[in-house]
Order: sequence, then C-alpha cells, then structure tokens
Amino acid sequence: MKFRESLFWDTNPENIDLDKHAQYVIERVLDHGNDKEVRWLRNFYNFALIKKVVMKSRSLRPETKNLWTLLLKNS
Repeated sequence: MKFRESLFWDTNPENIDLDKHAQYVIERVLDHGNDKEVRWLRNFYNFALIKKVVMKSRSLRPETKNLWTLLLKNS
C-alpha cells in the first residue's frame, strides 16, 4: 500500500517497515487514516495485534482509543 505523505508527515513513508513499525503504522492509520487505509490495515494486520496496540497505546487520541476499543470488543 502506498501511504499518503500527510498520514506520515513526520517520516518518509517509503522508509516504513510494516512489520518492524507495526505499532506506529496501526496507531497512525487508526488516528488519521481514511476508510481505504483502515480497511487495508484490518486486512494486513492480525486482529489480535490491532487490538493489543489499541489497548496498550499511549499515543492514540482518547476519542480514537475509545472508539476502537468499542469496535474491537464487539468484533
């Protein structure tokens, strides 16, 4: 997936290792991603990993964390 530069404004998206930087990618997409990016995220990463990142994240915005906690709880 080619990411929008505005999604990863603080780094070069071409330098992102999707496995090594999984937490960073998941947090950024959940906080600032569009529908297409979130669908990609849910298809690319394991459900358990996404849930773990949401539960342990200290950088997700509170409203994002609350929303995804509810969505993942019912999935």
